[in-house]
Amino acid sequence: MASTYKAADEPPASNSSGYRKDKVRRKKLTAQKRKEIKEAFDLFDIDGSGTIDARELNVAMRALGFEMTPEQINQMIAEVDKDGSGTIDFDEFVHMMTDKMGERDARDELFKAFRIIDQDRNGKISDIDIQRLAIETGEHFTIDEVREMIEAADENGDGEIDLEEFMKMMKRTNLVSGF
Repeated sequence: MASTYKAADEPPASNSSGYRKDKVRRKKLTAQKRKEIKEAFDLFDIDGSGTIDARELNVAMRALGFEMTPEQINQMIAEVDKDGSGTIDFDEFVHMMTDKMGERDARDELFKAFRIIDQDRNGKISDIDIQRLAIETGEHFTIDEVREMIEAADENGDGEIDLEEFMKMMKRTNLVSGF
C-alpha cells in the first residue's frame, strides 16, 4: 500500500476525503522543509535505487543527528514501510522524518523548559528552583508540595531532578505531543 504523502505539485486523484486528509498533513510541512527532506533522501539513496535500505537509513539518521542502533533502524523501517518492500521510498521517508522532526522539536522545547526551571543553572531542578519560579509566576506552594513534585520525578533519590528525569517525567505525563 502506498503512503498517503504526495509531492506538493502532484494533483489529487479525486476529491475523496483521503485526499483532504493528505492535504492537511502536507500543510504541516513547508515547501522548504519538503525540499530539504528530498535533498536528504537523494543524498542518502546512495545506490540511486529510489529507496533507502537499512544501511542507507543508518547513515541518513546519523547525518541528521539521530544516533540509532541497528534494531531501532529496522524498527523504523518496519513502522513506515507501508508497501512491505523492506526499504523506504520517498513518501515513506517524508512520513518518518516529519515524525522525527516533531520529536526533536519536543525535546528542544523540553530542554528549554528545563533550563528555565533550573534557576541556579546547576543542571538539576531543586526545591529552591521550583520555589523561586513559583514566586516569579505568582504561584504559592508549601515546601511539602514542592518536595512531592520532586519526589514524583526523582528516580535516583538525590532530592533533585536532572534533565533525564525531567524528560522521562514529561513523557509519562503526556504533556508534550510528539515526544
